[in-house]
Amino acid sequence: MFICFLFFSTTQAQKKRIFKESIPLDSIRLSDPAILADKKTNLYYMTGTGGLLWKSKDLKSWSGPYDIVKTDPNSWMGTNPMIWAAELHFYKNKYYDFATFTNRDKIIDKVGNNNIERRASHILVSDKAEGPYIPMKDENYLPANKPTLDGTFWVDKNGKPYMIYCYEWLQNGNGTIEKIELKPDLSGSVGEGKLLFKASDSPWSREKDANGNDKPNKVTDGPYLFKTGTGRLGMIWTSWIYDVYTQGVAYSKSGTLDGPWIQEKDPVTPPNFGHGMLFQTFEGKWLMSVHSHKKVGDKTVRIPKLFEIDLSGDKLVVLKPYLQK
Repeated sequence: MFICFLFFSTTQAQKKRIFKESIPLDSIRLSDPAILADKKTNLYYMTGTGGLLWKSKDLKSWSGPYDIVKTDPNSWMGTNPMIWAAELHFYKNKYYDFATFTNRDKIIDKVGNNNIERRASHILVSDKAEGPYIPMKDENYLPANKPTLDGTFWVDKNGKPYMIYCYEWLQNGNGTIEKIELKPDLSGSVGEGKLLFKASDSPWSREKDANGNDKPNKVTDGPYLFKTGTGRLGMIWTSWIYDVYTQGVAYSKSGTLDGPWIQEKDPVTPPNFGHGMLFQTFEGKWLMSVHSHKKVGDKTVRIPKLFEIDLSGDKLVVLKPYLQK
């Protein structure tokens, strides 16, 4: 594995951060929360949009935030990229940070009134769960002329690693979820991306067109893959039902990434929860981490939330909130 060690800079704006200890999960404001249960340290590590890190021994009391991401300011990301939907994965004795980086100073396209900024899913690496996470060999994992986001990780039954990601609706008008094969050490991608499904394939996500007519929603967001107790391959992903942030699920008919992906008729989580991921506690309980989506005045508030789930059967079943007061 080739790793570049030169010209690193933190991707966060240079501002004073307030470090907190022993705070409950619902006191943290965080979009796209993703939790790694690290058996090496016996700690839970949570990251998400913003790319910062929180630590916990029990999922109840958290400390942070910690800066863990370093990038090359001479790369396409620029000196201070935005970070979305970061998630940590342990693979072959290394830790990997799958995240979306946006350089707002680089415009790659203009669609209607929207300037399409340079945005892409990318992977950083570290020897420790707490970082720092730094770039690897390949500067680009995905095409520079396409806005991509919310990259996640999966090793298919063929033993090959893949990034699963969204190709953003802002450019294509009908968001997609796609896959691209990764090099064995995840230091770059192999070949081109392949379509798995489109936003319009969903039977539950809806929106109104300019004339007020009902139609499929165009947004794909937050894919995350899993297997049920019967070995069925599934994917949770998020879109909208009009103005309600909502998460659904699809299952692969073939049991592989190539699908075809069959969308469930109904959402899998309560309204205004989404961008989920799954993990097991150190005691073996399966949990789903999501964020709530709520308008408070002119601001949108997003708070991490955990749900207990059941994967023992043929489908993912959401049971109840975890650590409910």
